[in-house]
Amino acid sequence: MALKDHNQPFVRLSLRANFSWTFVGNVVYAACQWGMLMALAKLSSPGMVGIFALGLAITGPMFMFANLHLRTIQATDARQEYQFRDYLGVRLATTMLALLAIAGITRAVGYPWETGAVIIAVGCAKAFESISDIFYGLLQRLERMDRIAVGMMLKGMASLLALAAGVYLSGSVFWGVVGMAGAWAAVLALYDIPQGLYALRHSPASQAPAALYARVAVAARLAWMALPLGIGILLVSLSTAIPRYFVERILGAESLGIFAAIAYIQAAGTTVISALAAAANPRLAQHYARNDAHAFRALLYRLIAIALALGSAGALVAWLIGSWILTLIYRPEYGAYNHIFVLVMVAAGIGYVGWFVGDAMTAVRRLRAQALLFLTMTIATIGACAWLIPPFGLTGAALATMVTSVIQAAGGLLIVEHALRKPLPVPSTMESGETALTRSVLSN
Repeated sequence: MALKDHNQPFVRLSLRANFSWTFVGNVVYAACQWGMLMALAKLSSPGMVGIFALGLAITGPMFMFANLHLRTIQATDARQEYQFRDYLGVRLATTMLALLAIAGITRAVGYPWETGAVIIAVGCAKAFESISDIFYGLLQRLERMDRIAVGMMLKGMASLLALAAGVYLSGSVFWGVVGMAGAWAAVLALYDIPQGLYALRHSPASQAPAALYARVAVAARLAWMALPLGIGILLVSLSTAIPRYFVERILGAESLGIFAAIAYIQAAGTTVISALAAAANPRLAQHYARNDAHAFRALLYRLIAIALALGSAGALVAWLIGSWILTLIYRPEYGAYNHIFVLVMVAAGIGYVGWFVGDAMTAVRRLRAQALLFLTMTIATIGACAWLIPPFGLTGAALATMVTSVIQAAGGLLIVEHALRKPLPVPSTMESGETALTRSVLSN
């Protein structure tokens, strides 16, 4: 299939084709991300892996908040309330704010020079990733996951080579992360942006230009609408990162490196889940926009069944041959923590359900309720970590992640079911779709 043909219209792909492309792209990308962690484990110590994991744990929540989950909002914008430039403008502004916040946190905490430099370098890489993400949201709404998949594969392979080469040649994780950031910047400039511009030229939803002050007002309204979801996704990210903060402070960077390396194995399942979710999200939004609760539930519960099956398979594999897997892909010292591996995979299976449910909450636009759920998750995670990690170590950290996953999945299902019992109001000819959507969000 040609990826770029100026003589052909921008045709949407089928759900099956989009899933296939997204699955392949995510498999390659996740394999490369895992390859980076394996390269660090093979070429350095668990302590260096821990520094890298700390960089991800600090920058991840900041960018999750700054991103405001705009990609999913854009992809599920079935009524096309906002233009692409509104999404891009908000994303550029929040990305700059995130970088400034990360620099401030690094300075305030007073990390050692190498640790602080790694955190800043990871933040720069995340900034390039954030901008690519908003172009992916446009392509996702147009149901062209093939172009997103190619971008992800290019980014994954380039970053793996750059990070491994940087660590091998310099013996420092900092230069490896610098290489990774450079690779992501190159893919953004040479592939993601051109693909996004091509999609805009062939999108039937293009609108006439408006005055600058009017577009700024619209972008501000979009950011305000997305703010509850941004806070919510920040809290979700914190729920994942908080156990890592506790492990680093209580048990040290080496223990954090072991825990992070084991926890990352669940990305194999996340690859399938994220691919299926990305392909299904526009369909969920369309079912809800048509007030078709039956079709919405049918699709959502099929997705949940897949999540439970995948999680059960992962936990079984970890129980049977987990020690051998950890020794093979990392080092023998990791294989001694197979019991942690089993607990992490059980938590992952529940988390896969929460992934689908979280996207369903976005599709039904229960953004404020979602933020309250995520706040509950964060508070519960802090309490679980403070209670379980000091006496039980890494076992306590794994159990704390399980608490978070259960709260997200169960609470999210209740919110979605409540939303489906309240039909979406149909906007009148005197009321714009944007106003109707905003009223729906504010009412929840």
